[in-house]
Amino acid sequence: MSAQISNASSGGQFHRRYRQDEKPVGFSLNGVAQTGRHGDTVLTAIMAVSSHVRHTEFTGETRAGFCLIGACQDCYVMTEEGQRIRACTTPLQEGMRFVTTTLAEAGV
Repeated sequence: MSAQISNASSGGQFHRRYRQDEKPVGFSLNGVAQTGRHGDTVLTAIMAVSSHVRHTEFTGETRAGFCLIGACQDCYVMTEEGQRIRACTTPLQEGMRFVTTTLAEAGV
């Protein structure tokens, strides 16, 4: 069994304990290059490097997924192209680009 890798410096909610030897998969989160692993869902990859996947449209509070099986709508995340995807059931693919900040947070 591999040793646990701490993501304390990245602020991630999820900490990878297994499958550390899987092929790296590059993605972008709010314009910053990140790395997930082959077999990760979008939710797993984002939560390994961040404390949340989005902010609610209503209150602005951070959300990190709820059911983790695709039954609710808590983990929807936006791609840079404006497409909304369900992060908990969507496999991470090389080059995906996500935004979790609102336009106001981004200074637009």
